[in-house]
Amino acid sequence: MTVYVFDGTMDGLLTAVFDAFLLKEQPEQLLAEGDALPLFCDHTYHVTTDEEKARRVWAGLEKKLSREALRLISVSWLSELWELNTPLFQYVCKVFRQGDISRNFADADVLAVTNIARRVLHEQLRMKQFIRFQKAKDGTYLGVVSPDHNVLPIITDHFQDRFNDQPWLIYDAKRHYGYYYDGKTVIRITFEDEAAVPFDLRNGKMDADVLSDNDQLFQDLWRTYFKAICIKERMNPRKQLQDMPRRYWKYMTEKN
Repeated sequence: MTVYVFDGTMDGLLTAVFDAFLLKEQPEQLLAEGDALPLFCDHTYHVTTDEEKARRVWAGLEKKLSREALRLISVSWLSELWELNTPLFQYVCKVFRQGDISRNFADADVLAVTNIARRVLHEQLRMKQFIRFQKAKDGTYLGVVSPDHNVLPIITDHFQDRFNDQPWLIYDAKRHYGYYYDGKTVIRITFEDEAAVPFDLRNGKMDADVLSDNDQLFQDLWRTYFKAICIKERMNPRKQLQDMPRRYWKYMTEKN
């Protein structure tokens, strides 16, 4: 068994595809650095990420695949799932050997990549539904999240269109970065010292001295409304968990 080992980046995966064709090999697995090697591993090749090789592979994919198929590949990568590495690697290799196989769901690798992409897109939809913003005294709206998948890059356009007349910050507490919109441009940000930021990453709440007075009032009103419309006789906890998974609750005003 031949196994390729890469650095866990998309450029690294695309470089692995380039090297596999250059070396005329077809490795059975692509593992990230630190992953355990399979028992019957005859040959291990360590991929050195090369941006030019990665660019050439992606340019080749652009010629062979539709825009939708390319987007699904990019979206699947945002899953950050280790089990994506080998199917995606094999999928890309097959595209160069067989052409556009993106609709061939009888192929196990195509099906695996597509299903993972769908999971990411589902998470994207949930984020659009469940992000709760708080307004700071300076007029900036803050939303803290910690999604299972790295969906921030594909939800910012939605919020830029919907809230294009006000500044906002959506911060991923799990991955320690966020996107800030100043009313004109969306920029990626990180904090050198998260302990010093004026909000609690455990629940997304702003410190009282920076939270807008009106926003505190609206939060209280929203909690009161949420409790008032809750009819005990019609409560269905199983249905509620299905529609609103518990992992989102800690950042939701009505649940705190």
